[in-house]
Amino acid sequence: MTDSPDRKPRFQMTRRRLILGGSLIGGALVVGYAAANPMQAIGAILQAGGPDPEPSAFGPFIRITDDGWVTIVNKQQELGQGIHAGLAAIVAEELDADWDKVRVVDARSNVRAYGVQMTAGSNSIASNWDLMRNAGAAARAMFVQAAAARWGVEPADILVRDGALSHPGSNRTANFVDLLADASRQTPPQTPTLKRRHDYRLIGTERVRRKDSLPKSTGTQIYTQDIQRPELLVAMVAHSPRFGGKLMRFDASDALKIKGVSHVFAIESGVAVLAETTFAAKRGRDALRIEWDDSEAEIRSSADLISYYRDIAAGRTDVEPDIFQSTGQSPEAPFDGDVVEFAFDFPYLAHAPMETLDCVAKVDGWDVAITSGAHLVTVDQVQAALTARTAPGRVDIEVIPAGGSFGRRGGMSSDYVVECVRIAKRVEGRTVKLIWSREDDMRLGYFRPMSHHRVWVQLGADGFPERWRFHSVCQNLLPLGPNFTATEGIADSPNLSTATTVDGKIFTPTLPVTVGFWRSVGNSHTAMVMEHIVDQLALRAGKDPASYRRFLYQKAGDTRRIAVLDELCAKAGWDTSIDAGWARGMAIHQAFGTIVGQVAEVRLLDGRPIVRRVVAVVDCGIAVAPDQIAAQVEGSIGFGLSAALYGSITIKDGIVQETNFDRYPILRINEMPAVETHIISSDNRPTGMGEPGVAPVAPAVANAILALSGTPSQRLPFVIGEMNAGFSIRS
Repeated sequence: MTDSPDRKPRFQMTRRRLILGGSLIGGALVVGYAAANPMQAIGAILQAGGPDPEPSAFGPFIRITDDGWVTIVNKQQELGQGIHAGLAAIVAEELDADWDKVRVVDARSNVRAYGVQMTAGSNSIASNWDLMRNAGAAARAMFVQAAAARWGVEPADILVRDGALSHPGSNRTANFVDLLADASRQTPPQTPTLKRRHDYRLIGTERVRRKDSLPKSTGTQIYTQDIQRPELLVAMVAHSPRFGGKLMRFDASDALKIKGVSHVFAIESGVAVLAETTFAAKRGRDALRIEWDDSEAEIRSSADLISYYRDIAAGRTDVEPDIFQSTGQSPEAPFDGDVVEFAFDFPYLAHAPMETLDCVAKVDGWDVAITSGAHLVTVDQVQAALTARTAPGRVDIEVIPAGGSFGRRGGMSSDYVVECVRIAKRVEGRTVKLIWSREDDMRLGYFRPMSHHRVWVQLGADGFPERWRFHSVCQNLLPLGPNFTATEGIADSPNLSTATTVDGKIFTPTLPVTVGFWRSVGNSHTAMVMEHIVDQLALRAGKDPASYRRFLYQKAGDTRRIAVLDELCAKAGWDTSIDAGWARGMAIHQAFGTIVGQVAEVRLLDGRPIVRRVVAVVDCGIAVAPDQIAAQVEGSIGFGLSAALYGSITIKDGIVQETNFDRYPILRINEMPAVETHIISSDNRPTGMGEPGVAPVAPAVANAILALSGTPSQRLPFVIGEMNAGFSIRS
C-alpha cells in the first residue's frame, strides 16, 4: 500500500491562491466580463517571457509572403465557432487583401506579442474589433506609402482592391508582392484611417466563410488526441468518485503487471497511470485498488441538495445573502395586494463536448512545452508555471483547435492542464499525453451550477409589476468576488421597468461539487426565470405576450429590444393563425451585448414538447460574418434545446449518475427544429454571438407550453427521466 501526499487544510492560503487571487481577480480576469485592459496585474508577471513570434514588418498579426499569401495570426481559440474567419475578415477588409489568398494560423502563447490570450464570453470579435481593424489599415497604409513613393504620386490618389494597388491618373498598377520589400521598410501609422461601414466589401457579406472546413471534412485536422511525440507516454488518472474525496491509499501491484504500464504514482488529484498506449493506461487504471477518504466529500443526493437550496431561499439556513439589486424606497418592506409567487429549479449540467479533456506536456528543467486546445491560454500559462515551479515565460503553449468546449476548457483552475504538467514533472524529459475518458469528462465537473430562484411580484391595477423580489441560490463560479454571474440577465432587466422597487438577493452556498462556466453562463437559467414569468404575468393580465413586452421595453426606453420584438413578430408570423395543436412561444434576452429574440413552434405529444420551428432575430451590432452568425444561432438553439429537454447531471450519495450519453441524452437530429435567423442591420460595434442564442430557447418553449396547456414550467429539463425525478418542484 502507498500513502497519499500530506493533505493541506481546506482553506489554507497557498502560493497558488495568493498569486491567482491577487493577479487574476484583481487584474479583472473574469471570463466574459473583462475590462478594457484585462489582467493588467499578471501582465507584469508575463512580460519577461515568451519568444518573439515570427518577425513581420506588418506587426504580430499579419504576415505577407512573396508568393502573395496573407497570413493572419489568430490569437483566439478556435473551438468550432469559426472565429478564425471572422478575425481574418476584419484584417482583410481594412487591408483590402484578396480573401481567396488569406489564410489563418494559430498564435502560440505570448503576452508580449498578442496581449492577454483568452477566448470567453463571446468576446473574440468584440474585443479585437479595433485591434484587428487598425492592424489591417496600418499594413494597407504601408503599401500605399510604398506605391506613392515609387510612382511619385499622392497617397490619397491610390486605390487598393483585392491585394492590388492602382493609380487611375497614370494607369500604373502593382500588387502586394511587387511592393512587399518597399512596404516593409515603411513606418506604420499610429492612427491609420479606417473604412466606414458603407465602404465594406467583405465584412457583412456571404463571402466570409470558414477556412477550416476542408481539413475537418477530410479528417486531417489535428486535435490534441492526434499528437504523437518520440517516447510519448499516455496518462490516465483515477479520481475520487465523490467531489471533495481524497486519496487515502492505493495498491499499484496489479496495474504494474499490465503490459505497457511504466509508472504509477499519486498526485494531488488522484493516482496517475502512465503507459505506452491509451488502452494499456486504461487497463492499468482499472487494475488499481484504491481507498478514498470521504470525510470532506459531498455525500448528499440531488433531491437533498435542491431541498437545501429551497431552504436557503426561504431563509431557513445560515447562508447569508448578498444584495445584487436594491432600488426604490424600502425594497425589503412586505408585499401586499395582488402578489404572485414563482419558483424555479435548475440542475447541474455537463458540457459534454465531442473532444474530451486532453493535454500534451513536457517538462525539461525550467522549460515547459504544452500542446493543447487551450481556452484561456494566459491562465493556463500561469497555472502551468506555478505547477512546474518556473516562470510563466518559460511555458510555451502550442494552441491548436479544440473539438468543442462550451466553457469546460476555460476553467480558472486549468485543472486538466495542471494535472498533465504535474504528471510530466514526475517523468521529466518525457512527453506526456493526458487523456480523460468520456466517463471522466462527464463525472468530474466542472458543471453548470445547480440553482434555485424564488420570485415574488406585486402587480398594479394595470397588470404590470409594481414590485419585484428575488431570492436566487447558486454557487459562485469564481474563487473570489461577488456572485454576479448567477444573476446576469435578472439585474437591471427591462422587465423590471414598471416597478417602483426591486429587492434582489443572491445566496451563495459552498459545496464540494466543482462548477464552471457553461455556454451562456448565468443567462442559461436567468433567461428562463425572467421570460417565463413575463408570459405568466401577461396571461394573468389577459394581454398578448408581445404587447406586454413592448410596454415594458417602452417604459425602459429599450429601443433595441423593441426593434428585435417588432422584427421577430413579423418574421415569425406572431399574429397569424397556427395549425391545430401547435402554439408559439416567445422569449427575448440580452447576453454579452447581443439581443436575441426567438419564437418556438411547439406541440405536446404524450406530455413531451415537440419543437418544429424556431425563428430567431439577432441584434449583434455590425455582422462581420452573417453565415457564421446563422450557424452560431443554429448551434446555440440545438445546444440550448438539448439541455432544456433532457439535460441534468444528478448525484446519488455524492456520486454522479450520468457517465455517458446513454444516461445524459442529447438532442437527436430528427428532434432539431428548422431554424430561421434574421440579423438586424446595425452600425454599432460588433457584440458576442457564440453564446447569446442559447438562453432564449428554453423559455420560448416553456411559453409555448403555457399557451397550449395553461400550465407553467417550474423546472428544467422538460422531460424528466428516472435519474432527475428529484428535481420536481412539488414540495
